[in-house]
Amino acid sequence: MNNDLTLAQILISAFALTLGAATPYLYASIGEIFSQRSGVLNLGVEGTMLMGAFVAIFFASDKGLQIDPAIGFLAAMIVGGLMGLLSAVINVTLKAEQGISGIGMTLFGLGMSSLLFKMLADGVITATVFPKLNIRGLSDLPVVGEIFFQQNALVYVAFALVPISVWILNKTTWGLQIRAVGQNPKAADAMGVNVNRVRYSTVILGGVFAGAAGAALSIGLTGVFQENMTAGRGFIAVALVYFGGWSPWRAMLGALLFSAANNLQIWAQILDVRIGNSPIPSNLLGMIPYILTILALVFARQRHSLEPAALTKPFERGEN
Repeated sequence: MNNDLTLAQILISAFALTLGAATPYLYASIGEIFSQRSGVLNLGVEGTMLMGAFVAIFFASDKGLQIDPAIGFLAAMIVGGLMGLLSAVINVTLKAEQGISGIGMTLFGLGMSSLLFKMLADGVITATVFPKLNIRGLSDLPVVGEIFFQQNALVYVAFALVPISVWILNKTTWGLQIRAVGQNPKAADAMGVNVNRVRYSTVILGGVFAGAAGAALSIGLTGVFQENMTAGRGFIAVALVYFGGWSPWRAMLGALLFSAANNLQIWAQILDVRIGNSPIPSNLLGMIPYILTILALVFARQRHSLEPAALTKPFERGEN
């Protein structure tokens, strides 16, 4: 009975951790959905997440400004917005090849976050993570309360953004403009929509959310910053957009799937899952999220018709 209870508690913790670990994916993929729905592919999400992760923890750490995690989260979004602005200048105004410029932004974020980490934090920085909320009447519920109602505020904000983003994209004038610019920018321009302004706004918003994703990782989950700590999560978030067919709801399901896969290696070791008499190698389990990323992109080819028609295509007014 005690063993069963221990196993039950482990599974409850696993589900709760999956929700929390899905948060960085969710912030980043929702921001990328807005960007891609307007026709701009931003592969700089990874670098923006790294910058957001460092700035957030720097504000909250005693090696940094030691202000408050909430201020750190806000600062991460501001830095993310600035990274998004730079991406918009490069991709929208200068009309650079979006895939190459995105890789450049990722390398910039990786290098700059590492430099700041070494200069300002002397290679070691930790901070207290966002506290878990205690929701009266819900947090104490068995099983359900432990999984869903003992998370920190960043988790609830991330999941609340899903229906909000769906409403914005489908029910607002701005959302209509985003979809029109992503499908047929010439027709949108003819109807009086400022294509470049719409694309600037979505790419900057995508940067804000990518910065929030980095903050959710450093001060929402781990409480530490390490060089390249995102470990490909930004690229996985981009893959989730394709996997979800540019739908926030399906991207959320994908984020939960990838989060569970990412945590699989931890729980396989805790539960002592074995092949024969040997434990499953942790490196093999660690490969699973990246294998899923490849499969997601292969699966996305079947949804080619859902892709915004003008994605990665620069807009030149008056061009035939």
